[in-house]
Amino acid sequence: MPKILIEDDHFLKIVPVILDPATSDKHKRAVCNFFAHDEPDFMGWSQKLHARYPGLAPAQVVFAADQADLRAKITDADAVIVESLTVDDALLAAAPKLKLVQKFGTIATSIDTAACAKRGVQVATLRRHGNIAVAEQAFALLMALAKRIGPLNGVVTSDELEGAGWHVRPRSPHIGYSNFSGITGLKTLFGATLGIVGFGEVGRELAQRARAFEMKTVYFQRTRLTAGDEQALGATYAPLDDVMAQSDYLIVQLPLNAQTRGMINRDRLRRLKPGAMLINVARAELIDRDALIEALEAGRLGGFGLDVGYAEPADPADPLLAFRDRPDRNVILMPHTAIGARENALHDLDELCGNVWRAIKTS
Repeated sequence: MPKILIEDDHFLKIVPVILDPATSDKHKRAVCNFFAHDEPDFMGWSQKLHARYPGLAPAQVVFAADQADLRAKITDADAVIVESLTVDDALLAAAPKLKLVQKFGTIATSIDTAACAKRGVQVATLRRHGNIAVAEQAFALLMALAKRIGPLNGVVTSDELEGAGWHVRPRSPHIGYSNFSGITGLKTLFGATLGIVGFGEVGRELAQRARAFEMKTVYFQRTRLTAGDEQALGATYAPLDDVMAQSDYLIVQLPLNAQTRGMINRDRLRRLKPGAMLINVARAELIDRDALIEALEAGRLGGFGLDVGYAEPADPADPLLAFRDRPDRNVILMPHTAIGARENALHDLDELCGNVWRAIKTS
């Protein structure tokens, strides 16, 4: 029976339900309920995966809480799946059975690939469909705010336009009829500056999409990329305060921890270019809520899009909800849908399990 050691992660808690028969019924029910709206027979889906990858299941799936735990448990592992933990030569030396190091993402800087090659250990990466979906959601919010799709949706008759405060001009043979009611505040992405705070897996997906729109991308994270990576992604590094000041659109894409909680605070929001739009598809608490409300009330923010709420479901008393009823409707609040349909998760799990199976089969 293969042993698979996995860095502790809420998403990767799905893997033992697929592969490890020792997984508790309570754990299985929770995962099946997670998938039920898009895949009502998750255990049936798992059986089909077993048929595609014969010999992978049953497997023993073990989780590592931290680097020390990874070191303690890797001695008899056949494969290890990591997201942020380090795999170096010393760790590999303690794992004589190891056949695969699977990065749960595409950025493999925490893996010593040369040491893996020297020891005959395969390395695989995974471009996660979930991350792609999150980047798409960020751009959907960004574009909806830029094009004022929320407040203008369905406002197409003369009465509705006039009622919303827009004046319908008569047709003339001397000029076209585009934007015939003179709606203001419409923006174009081409040539605008997108600021990205946090340039990990999702941040880099965002940069690729910004490049397609011919936007200028500036980013901030603790560790600057190499010049080659910046050139490949069409992104320029800047200190955080400079990113705030330059951005027409700002997307915050960081993990939530003690250092990042409230990182976008009152002072930093004041540094934003007036009228800039702010998008958060990571964690709400990265942005100080009181400071955010102040910036929206003062009109310094041109718009705000949020996918993951300060509470889920939202507290009916959340002051952000009041902005839904304002005429400009420049706040979009979503019920944590950025990761998209569960088919994204199923694709990522299938690819991950396939990589493990191929490494074990060919060894």
